[in-house]
Amino acid sequence: MTRTTVRSVSLGVLAVAAVVALGAGLLVGRAAAGGPSDPAAAAGQAPVAGSRIDVIVKATDSEFWQSMMAGSEKAGADLGVQLGLFGPTSETDIAQQVSLVENSISRGAEAIVLASNSSTALDDVVNRARAAGIRVITVDNAIGAQSEGFIGTDNVKAGQQAGQRMCDLLTRQGNPAGKVLHESAVSGVQVLIDRFEGFRSGLAAGCPDAQIIQTLVNGNDLNTAVGQVNDALTRTPDLAGIFADNNTSGTGTARAVGGSGRADALAVVAFDSDPAEVEAVRSGAIDAILVQNPFFFGYQGVVEAAMALQGSTPPVNLDPGAVLVDASNVGDPALAALLDPPTTTG
Repeated sequence: MTRTTVRSVSLGVLAVAAVVALGAGLLVGRAAAGGPSDPAAAAGQAPVAGSRIDVIVKATDSEFWQSMMAGSEKAGADLGVQLGLFGPTSETDIAQQVSLVENSISRGAEAIVLASNSSTALDDVVNRARAAGIRVITVDNAIGAQSEGFIGTDNVKAGQQAGQRMCDLLTRQGNPAGKVLHESAVSGVQVLIDRFEGFRSGLAAGCPDAQIIQTLVNGNDLNTAVGQVNDALTRTPDLAGIFADNNTSGTGTARAVGGSGRADALAVVAFDSDPAEVEAVRSGAIDAILVQNPFFFGYQGVVEAAMALQGSTPPVNLDPGAVLVDASNVGDPALAALLDPPTTTG
């Protein structure tokens, strides 16, 4: 499917995208219901009220995905839909995600918002869902099967930001040709592949002699990540930097680096914003994090599912972007909601 990418959507105006979607016709009769100051009354008159929408995240034990579920929950309440929140406990449990989509088909869900744990393994079940008339909005990780819309960060571009920041940090250390470790969560997931591709190109643009010496895969397990980084620090005493490509990898790296006494000598750049990662930015165990907005993923996912149910056309590809957070802006009140979003376990 040809995708028309929607660009220039910054995290500072993410609410606008949801408002635009709502204004596309979901909340009819708004003025008669009391105008913009009465969203609850407007939501009660939405033609999608009562629709059955299931949200399936990558892992219910992750605060990142718990924030996405909280966003979905808020949109579900605003629109008056019957919302189901589901997910496996681990991002590596692809079979469970397939079963959850099958369950949604069996239950008669009218739409599914899916953050897939695989770029290919859910194609068949998504095709079956759509053949049954179920609208599907995919989030975070694009899949091969068609969907009514996709919401996700341009991870190559965000990875380039991470690589550029790593180069800046190495250069400040006087070591632009330093050795860098890649700590990764899972192999074969397109989101992480794209982040690493972007990271390499961003690093090489300013620091062509920097060496990415190894990729370690922790299976999205925190203790494994801590052990791998500790071992790497022992094996490579001249290690100059670490790139951690998700929240588990970032938190594990922060724990290892914080306990090593080498935080001042290591450049660490990570993705996502679990509370432990944010605290690590404050303490100096992580130099910078690339922050997405999972709450928005969840809210906008339900909005777009509702649009599709009503016969409106959601954006084919909506990129909310990512914000780089470091010691200079981690305390900015404008970022407080982004760094400490609501969460729910469903």
